[in-house]
Amino acid sequence: MSMCADCIKVVTHEGVPTGSQASINGVDCYIAEPSEEYAKEKVVLFLTDGFGIGFINNQLLVDDYAKNGYKTIAMDLFNGDVFTEENIKTIDLPAWVSRHGRDFTRPIIDKVVDGLKQDGVNQFAATGYCFGGRYVFDLGFDNVISTSIATHPSMLECPSDFEAYVSKSSSPLLLNTGGLDVYFPPKIYGTIDTIFDGFAPGYKRTLYEGCAHGFAVRGDIRDPKVKQAKESAFEESIKWLRKHF
Repeated sequence: MSMCADCIKVVTHEGVPTGSQASINGVDCYIAEPSEEYAKEKVVLFLTDGFGIGFINNQLLVDDYAKNGYKTIAMDLFNGDVFTEENIKTIDLPAWVSRHGRDFTRPIIDKVVDGLKQDGVNQFAATGYCFGGRYVFDLGFDNVISTSIATHPSMLECPSDFEAYVSKSSSPLLLNTGGLDVYFPPKIYGTIDTIFDGFAPGYKRTLYEGCAHGFAVRGDIRDPKVKQAKESAFEESIKWLRKHF
């Protein structure tokens, strides 16, 4: 699977980000820390969609993870080559995808992980949205992370990536999915659930009917159904972290 038109549809959310920007091992990052005491050896890696770390919707979500007790770090996976509200109408999506393959993106994540390990972090969870969901799986394959969350992921192949996850990973996996996601479509959900049947580390898939790809980070929250789904997917993610991380 590649990416789809829904990957660049966006509604900007309102709020004031409270995190900070800093470089970790040479990679630009957006970082949010809990205001109260927290486990310094743990970090949630927030793997963004193509709008990247400068997009307010992503920053607000990073902040929300921190408000729930987890230091959370989003990294610039794209070296500044991100979608914006200005370029999404003209961007050549296939060309953009070709510039951001796994050989380009994974080393960026590894640099941040290595930098954090040097600072004493020894346990990682990852939560990925759209493009970032691909790398939740890759980190899970290599058991870099101990807890996995992928919300309306992209760039995954069914059944091969899901079979590989079951055979390689010891990280419990939460999938947040949409009933109208034409890119990560409901027709494959049954196959995925069957593959993960009996997966010992843990597996759960939520389903939000009436919600399209991108609902949990770029959805139109003026629509009560989308707003409820966005909030519920986040709550499920926090519950998953509290249970497994």
